[in-house]
Amino acid sequence: MGNRKQPFGYRVVMGEIVIHPQEAEVVEHIFRKYLSGAAFNTLVEELREQSIPYNEGKVWNKNMVARILEDERYTGKYDYPPVIDREILTRALAKRRAKHVPPPKTQAQKILRRLSGQAVTRSMEVQVLNLLNHLVTSPDRVKLPETMPSNQSEVHRLQHELDQVMEGQPIEEEKAQKLILSMAAAQYTAIASCEYETIRMRRVLSRHTIMTELDAELLQSIVAAIHCYADGTLDVYLKNDQIIGRGDM
Repeated sequence: MGNRKQPFGYRVVMGEIVIHPQEAEVVEHIFRKYLSGAAFNTLVEELREQSIPYNEGKVWNKNMVARILEDERYTGKYDYPPVIDREILTRALAKRRAKHVPPPKTQAQKILRRLSGQAVTRSMEVQVLNLLNHLVTSPDRVKLPETMPSNQSEVHRLQHELDQVMEGQPIEEEKAQKLILSMAAAQYTAIASCEYETIRMRRVLSRHTIMTELDAELLQSIVAAIHCYADGTLDVYLKNDQIIGRGDM
């Protein structure tokens, strides 16, 4: 087995794997510096300044450092003479795993993703947090929208039917009256729903305290959707069809 087939820090002499003293010192230095907080870029810069290459003719890079930090053979495994203690490798591997595993998403972040349809950023969280805290301090800011919503698809359908009836000759007065009443009922249902939601949300907000982090329960209780703009700003659609945004701050 040729020397270049061996991990950095080892050589084969007379058919036996032995420690290469100078390279082994570099291995120990890498583990020591990494566990003391040195970043990969810092380690690579230091290694490029010293005279011992990872491979002849090749410049040190982050992949070479990562390979060393993950190699169990340095602890004496697979009949290799040990260069470091097992505990040192275990600590290095744990630190590597911690860097690769993103923190779990909070329940509020999951709800934000569903409401916005976009990846959640810290900026999005902060904006929504500020807008909701604005309502928590003054629940009476939750108001019925100036333009009352209606069940547009149903109203449009009924209006179309009514137009056809009114264009017919002679006019079917009974049918026209029923359609007019149905349209009014559809619009009333929507208005009644908005009034109920407005009262309910005011009550929820009045019982809440100022938040330092988004409350998932409050978010789900009063927000229907979030619309994000290209410039990073957003509008929050409340469950009573009211829209709040940066202009409300």
